[in-house]
Amino acid sequence: MYPRWLRFLSLFLFVTLLALPTLAQQPAPSIPTSGSAGLDEYRASRIAIYTDDFGELKRYRDADAEMAPPAAIENRVVFLGDSITDYWKLADYFPGKPYLNRGIDGQTTPQMLVRFRQDVIDLRPRVLVVLAGTNDVAGVTGRTRNEDIEANYASMAELARAHGIRIVFASVLPVHNYTPDAKESFARRPRERILALNTWLKDYCATNGLVYLDYFSALIDNKGVLKKELADDGLHPNAAGYKIMAPLAEAAIEKALALDSQR
Repeated sequence: MYPRWLRFLSLFLFVTLLALPTLAQQPAPSIPTSGSAGLDEYRASRIAIYTDDFGELKRYRDADAEMAPPAAIENRVVFLGDSITDYWKLADYFPGKPYLNRGIDGQTTPQMLVRFRQDVIDLRPRVLVVLAGTNDVAGVTGRTRNEDIEANYASMAELARAHGIRIVFASVLPVHNYTPDAKESFARRPRERILALNTWLKDYCATNGLVYLDYFSALIDNKGVLKKELADDGLHPNAAGYKIMAPLAEAAIEKALALDSQR
């Protein structure tokens, strides 16, 4: 006769094996709803990114690895951001400048922090231009408080400072709802939250000796929203929008370089 404990263990293993097929058939947990069908669909399409490569390090990994160190006199600049940066053809607006685009469509500030070492620090730029936050406000990677976004901005600034990189923080861009395609993006990005973030960024830059790049004021109309002619979808600047942004960015970069030379 087998000992009681051995019979119990055999029964437990038998029951567990019977249950395995049922457990394997359980559906994967669904993404919590954002309250917006369009955003829910977008988030569902990015499950592989959120679970396998949250920061999307693979996007620029090879290009970064192949990048030679900057020359001694090279004023290398990295533009870090989301789709607004990703879609910006920098070579068309800053010809001949050693400006590197490290924008990724759909990203939020925590994702940018994940790739900050690879896509910023390791490239050894003199200046970093950060344009981020609009997707955080919209809840693309989950509901996010302004305080959390601000903490991520501060983390970027502290990492940049530790590695001798001058940072330019660009304001969160305004949005508009003048077209049917723009209404959902507009609804997900309340103007008061954007204004609050921009106020915080401006104050943080002033307190910490950083450069604040005010795109917002240059892009709004008399209603305080993004000018209709500057973004076809209410969110992403078109060529006319980038044409306004480019000289503002150039002036901010020059200011950051001047501060760098004073150190």
